[in-house]
Amino acid sequence: MTLVHRALFTWFIILVFCICLCLRLENRTQWNYFIVFIPLWIFDAILLIYVIIKIVTKWRFLERLKELIHFYQWNFAVVLLKIAAEICICLKIEYPHMNLSIYTVMIPIWILLPSTIIYVFINLVKNE
Repeated sequence: MTLVHRALFTWFIILVFCICLCLRLENRTQWNYFIVFIPLWIFDAILLIYVIIKIVTKWRFLERLKELIHFYQWNFAVVLLKIAAEICICLKIEYPHMNLSIYTVMIPIWILLPSTIIYVFINLVKNE
């Protein structure tokens, strides 16, 4: 899949999610927020499958699986933190009686954003 196709698919998923979210927020539907987030769950599943396929296709040419897993562990961590953030947000919105603090809900995002900045900075320094 080329870069253009991936970008268009990502925008399409975001569009579908925004439509579902708007329908839910305007009380036109009474869907559970876990159902509203289905486009993002599908996108996360596709991302995980894509990373696994990349590992398997490169593993055929390299004999060291540890190097590949070390190379792609960042991709797994990002997707898993994104899934954790989505689950926390859904729990906070759907079940207000659980009394989840907004600080607790934002922990995966607070881990993800600084680590992404560090990862990008390290790769920029390496490539120069």
